[in-house]
Amino acid sequence: MANTLLMPKATAVWLVDNTALSFEQIAQFCTLHPLEVKAIADGESAQGIKGMDPIMTGQLTREEIARGERDQNHRLKLSEPKVRVPESKRKGPRYTPLSKRQDRPNAILWLVRNHPELKDAQVSRLVGTTKSTIEQIRERKHWNSSNLQPMDPVTLGLCSQIDLDLEVQRASSGKQPAAPAGDTLLPASLTERLTPEAARPKRDDEELDASKVFAKLSALKGRTDDDDE
Repeated sequence: MANTLLMPKATAVWLVDNTALSFEQIAQFCTLHPLEVKAIADGESAQGIKGMDPIMTGQLTREEIARGERDQNHRLKLSEPKVRVPESKRKGPRYTPLSKRQDRPNAILWLVRNHPELKDAQVSRLVGTTKSTIEQIRERKHWNSSNLQPMDPVTLGLCSQIDLDLEVQRASSGKQPAAPAGDTLLPASLTERLTPEAARPKRDDEELDASKVFAKLSALKGRTDDDDE
């Protein structure tokens, strides 16, 4: 937070009435013109303004005033605040330069077509527009709908690629991924069902038949006996 003087004109009224500081010193401290301070001293200006004591507000010390009264060349300095309050960022639509505002409808159309998951508030943050304009472009009710051409807002310089990716990621979080388009590999469970019976490898219990094996053994034994005779 910037250290600035509170109510400069009211402070100037108090300094004129209660100190021996010069007009130049008061004007420099209160960011006023010396002639305006002179008009305050003459009663020609700030007649209805009540003086505010900068010592009570902690913005000036008695020692600093005394130092300025002793030395006319001394420039008064604001006291450091005891508590610093951080400035809150202003929330609102993104500012768009005048030279690029005519491209916003094209950028909105691009976002609506290529990223339908984005909410109106997100589109508004990206390109600095209003929800009514987004709704008109979605429903093709915009006054210039026939001439609109979808254009990437990053290319147009309306937002950065990082901001766009962040908003898309936020919009897509918690949603199921989209079904893959085109030909894809089937899972193994389905391919096993589709495999022809002839192409399937035989199991060990299917390859061995006990009756066939014994029949072959008996035939071989009979031939052996004939050979021995």
